[in-house]
Amino acid sequence: MTGYYDYILGLIPLTLLGITGTLTVAGLQLTTAVPMAAGMAALLTGHALFVNGPSSPSSAHLDEHTGPNAADAPSPSVLDAD
Repeated sequence: MTGYYDYILGLIPLTLLGITGTLTVAGLQLTTAVPMAAGMAALLTGHALFVNGPSSPSSAHLDEHTGPNAADAPSPSVLDAD
């Protein structure tokens, strides 16, 4: 199942190549077209990170898929040797 981040990972190189090629064919120099395309790729990355950022799974979802954790176990009581 493809998700939002799969599309973003595919669009980054397509953006770099597609916009660079389009601007070069349109008459801009390569040294101008590459930074402009990189700026668009950076905007895509920024959107994926900050606008539609990855969220941590809920605790109910974690409990459902993970087993008992040693950090969650109660601490052993101290036994006296007396």
